[in-house]
Order: sequence, then structure tokens, then C-alpha cells
Amino acid sequence: MEQTKKQSFQTVVDALLDETNPFPAVYLHRFSDISSRDLRTLSEVWPQVPLTRRQALMEDLEELADVDTLLSFKDFSQFALHDVDPRVRMFAIRLLWEEDDKSLIHAFLDLMQDDPDVQVRATAANALGHFVYLGEVEEIPEDTLHAVEDDLLLITRSSENSLLRRRSLESLGYSSRPEVLPLIEAAYNQEDTDWQASALFAMGRSADRRWQKQILETLDHPDSAVRLEAVRAAGELELTKARHILLDTAQEEEDDDVRFAAFWSLSQIGGRTVRPVLERLLEESEDDEEADLIEDALENLTFTEDTQFFDMFDFDLEAKSKTENPDEETDE
Repeated sequence: MEQTKKQSFQTVVDALLDETNPFPAVYLHRFSDISSRDLRTLSEVWPQVPLTRRQALMEDLEELADVDTLLSFKDFSQFALHDVDPRVRMFAIRLLWEEDDKSLIHAFLDLMQDDPDVQVRATAANALGHFVYLGEVEEIPEDTLHAVEDDLLLITRSSENSLLRRRSLESLGYSSRPEVLPLIEAAYNQEDTDWQASALFAMGRSADRRWQKQILETLDHPDSAVRLEAVRAAGELELTKARHILLDTAQEEEDDDVRFAAFWSLSQIGGRTVRPVLERLLEESEDDEEADLIEDALENLTFTEDTQFFDMFDFDLEAKSKTENPDEETDE
């Protein structure tokens, strides 16, 4: 790695332009925290890089970012937002999903509203959900949050493409705006399973257990995409009433995505019956991916159990304090 850093960036550029050989994976790190000089060098030759290689590079960077969270492809991705190819632009947006930089809001809004490719527009709408969340936790100004919400609401209520409207609704799941609740309800009540799945996705982001009934009743939905989002939402909202159903799902579900999601949701909900089941499933697993996911779930379950323990401890202390101070007002 250190040797790679010492090499001239021109070596990386030459490798990008060389169609006769695969692009060396060891060079991928050079796109993290790229210098302005190197980015200028790259921009001069970028149109000459074959389209398939540009697309493959973006995909490889996304995979690398997933496994190494210390890497930041922010500057390069902002550059790639202007690529002529929609798939490259989509990857660039996805590489920026975790960035908190408020300047990205305008870029994403422009892409959502004006990009000629609907998939890019939908991806940008999806990315704006991060900023709705940041607004709800007061990490960005209130007026900025409202501007993002207003544009997402406008798209959701429009006659735009269904995918774009659904992604906008999903991003609004984080919002506490009163206008959002009836939109989620209406989407859930549609016969279209894509809309039902998006509604459940938004419910999971809402931190609002008013949706418990809808989530519980769709945990055994015949459509796997709807089941998947119901399972995820049950975990996000920590619905203890879903625990037994999810335990069955984790052991009996035929769809891998749904079963794997159940592992994580169970780790979010917790409970004394969860760990023995996950540990047995880990012992019986013969699939590396499944085993890794169960191990991650067990690690998260430990965190959940610790949190629940301290919550109970705080409750016991409060109850004791109330007993010792009978004149103090109780909170039912």
C-alpha cells in the first residue's frame, strides 16, 4: 500500500487507459482523498477512459467503501456526478450517501429534478433521505430541511415516474412533517406491491410505532419484497410483538434475503429467546455469507442486550426513587 502511494498518479491514469490489461485493484485506494492536482490530471483524460472501465471502477470503489469505512471518495465522486453515463452518475451518488456535506443537497436536488435518466433521479431522491434524517436530528438548519422535504413532497404527489415517487416517499420516512403520514398510509393501501414495500420502508425509518399493526400483518405477505421490508421495519422499530414470527422466519424462510434480514431484525429487538436460536443457526450454517451475517447479528445483539439492561437499571432506580419520595408525581 505504501509503495502504491509513492507511485506517480500518472501510473494510475495509464492503467485506466490500458484496455489490454485489467485495472489493478491496488490502485483503487488512490481515489480516496484524491488531491486536487491528481483530480485535474484525471479529469483531462476521463472522457478517454472506456465506458465499461469507468463503470467497473465505480462499482469496485463502492464495494471497497463498504468494507473500509475509513476511505473517502467524496471529491472523486462529486467529479463523477457529471459523467455522461447515467450508470456512472448513479454509482457516484451512492458513494456519497454517507457524506454529511450540506453542499451535496443542491447537487442531489438538481439531479432529482433535472437529470435525463429516471434511475439517476430516483437514486438522488434516495440520497436525500440522509439529509432529511440529519435535519430531524438537528444537524442541518431547519430551513434547509424544509426545502428538501418540500421538493420530495412535490415529487411524491406529482404524476412523475412511479420509481421516483416511491424513492421520494422512502426518503420522507425520516420526516416528522404531518403531510407524510397520509402519504405512507395511502402507499400501504395500494394493491401495487412495490408501493406497499416502499411504504413499509418508510415506516421503518419513521421511529413511530403507530405502524405496528401494518408491519405485523405483512410479515407473512406472499410477496417476498413486501415481506423483506416488513421484516426490516419490525427491527428498526424494535417491535417485540414481531419476535416470534421473526424467529420462525430466521429458521424457515425460503427467500435468503428475507431470512438474512430476520437475523439483523432479531438482533435489534433482542429478548432471551433470540441468542440461542442465532447461535444454533450459526453452528448449523454451511454458507460463509450466512455465517458472517449471523455473527454480525450476534455482535449487534450484545449491544442491544447491554442497552436493554441499562434501560431496566435506570427504570429500577427511578421506581426506587418514587417509592422513597411518595409525594413525587408518577409518570404512567
